[in-house]
Amino acid sequence: MADSPLSGKKIVALLANARQTIDLLKSQLRAGMVEQDYWMERLDDLGALMNTVTQEHATSDEQSRLAALYDVSRLIGSSLDLEEVLNQVMDAIIQLTGAERGFLMLFDEKGELEVKAARNLAKETLEEEEFAISRSVIRIVAETGEQVVTTDATEDPRFASQASVVAHSLRSIQCVPLRVRGKIIGVVYVDNRVRTGVFDEADLEMLSAFASQAAVAIENARLFTRTDEALAARVGELSIMQEIDRQLNETLDFSKVMNLTLDWAARVTHSDNGAIGLIDIEQEGMHIIAQHGSAPSAAVALLDGTEKANGTSGLTIPIQREGRMIGMIALEHGGEREYTSEHCDFLARLADHAAISIENARLYDAVQQANTAKTEFISTVTHELRIPMTSIKGYTEMIGMMGQLSEQQKSFLSIIRNNIDRMTVLVSDLSDISRIESGRLKLEIEDNVNLEHVVSELLPSMRSEIDQRRHNVKIDIPRNLPAVRTDPQRLTQILVNLISNAYKYTPNGGKIIVRARKESDQVRCEVTDTGVGMTSEEVGKLFTKFWRADDPHVREQPGTGLGLTIAKNLIELQGGELAVKSQKGSGTTFSFTLPLSG
Repeated sequence: MADSPLSGKKIVALLANARQTIDLLKSQLRAGMVEQDYWMERLDDLGALMNTVTQEHATSDEQSRLAALYDVSRLIGSSLDLEEVLNQVMDAIIQLTGAERGFLMLFDEKGELEVKAARNLAKETLEEEEFAISRSVIRIVAETGEQVVTTDATEDPRFASQASVVAHSLRSIQCVPLRVRGKIIGVVYVDNRVRTGVFDEADLEMLSAFASQAAVAIENARLFTRTDEALAARVGELSIMQEIDRQLNETLDFSKVMNLTLDWAARVTHSDNGAIGLIDIEQEGMHIIAQHGSAPSAAVALLDGTEKANGTSGLTIPIQREGRMIGMIALEHGGEREYTSEHCDFLARLADHAAISIENARLYDAVQQANTAKTEFISTVTHELRIPMTSIKGYTEMIGMMGQLSEQQKSFLSIIRNNIDRMTVLVSDLSDISRIESGRLKLEIEDNVNLEHVVSELLPSMRSEIDQRRHNVKIDIPRNLPAVRTDPQRLTQILVNLISNAYKYTPNGGKIIVRARKESDQVRCEVTDTGVGMTSEEVGKLFTKFWRADDPHVREQPGTGLGLTIAKNLIELQGGELAVKSQKGSGTTFSFTLPLSG
């Protein structure tokens, strides 16, 4: 009977028969009818029935435990959120064991056990001051991997003398390790501080079985969390790098690039001190270019020529460009903080990104210095040339007053005057372009400037050249044209450049039109000619300094190749724009805009 499971109905029938047997024995006892063999047989039947019921109850209890274990095992596999998994595991363990409270501990990176979940029977998280547990039990399980169960720790010779057991009056305790692939990653501890005998060996085995499944779920969640955190950190770093690149690409200012790079390095690594040193090839050494806080000892050591290895509180990363070292980033922590491998990796990537910007800034800085030197040279040369040119021109005029000159002598003096005039124009253009490029050109902006009046005043000085070439010039400027806001002297210079180009590059007998019209809140002025014109390729090169077209007619005319460049800059400095339309052999139109007078 005990070897095969019985149905519920069968057990009920057996119990009914047992009650009848007991009633019969009672009646026989009252009547004094006690037959020893009969009674012994009936009592044996009752004993067998009790064994059967006990075994069936144990089987049913085991099945209930297994069912509960299955249910909670399914539950803990439903999430990869580490905190949620830890709480699910702890609540399931308390539910399975009937414990008053439970603690789940995992080893941290330093090998120390850290409480990750602490819950009670009401599924509430325990506060740290409620962590009254047996450290001895936990230490034994964590170090040996053995399972521990005690029905009453205060009476258990293994733990009765432990301070935590005595101080907290701990009673029923069980603790099992959490193992993954043969490695202990933590422990599960449950207890009941009031009742004794709450747990037995069967409870311990079930807890151990559940802990094996829980350990896998916890490790999976930990791996997922680490991967998720690593991905989030990588995305965050990429966002930081994107912002760094944006800021570095916004400027070519060498000093600003240095300070931006160092600022990001110190900010991300939480460094107290930092410096960027760059190698000076000419002086064969390294110089600190940017500094944050005090100069780190690593940077000072490198500058002194002594070696210093990276430590936990100091970090040095080389800045390399095309396989050669161009500098280094040195950082230093204060206090007990340490640099991590993530800090090293970030700084290495930052150095790679910054290297390009640093080289570009250095090149730009060198170009700026060269431009400054060029501007100073031109300024000096133009100043020095004016003195001998004035002297030559003066003596040329004086020679003409010294008496009768031959025609050949007059021709020589005329050539000298023409070349002096050409040199004067060249020096003036060089001076203007130098001041424009250096930002030293000052404009005298005036309101209520009459464009028609400016044109009528400058034409007489150009009339001889225009008449000599037999050009027909037409002025088309309405009398009611609104006044403009401009520098009158520079406006004259712009118009002289454009009109002189028109009459020089138009074959004799051509037509030139100077036209002006109001457009919205500005005035557009045009100078049109019927000259040699330009191809689209030539128009693209038109405002390049010293450039002149290869057309034979153009080459025959005097010019510096600077006039249009100067005119364009002067127009833009006054808030306007210069445009050109041209067709080879059909002429050219230059147009520019000026703001209306306020």
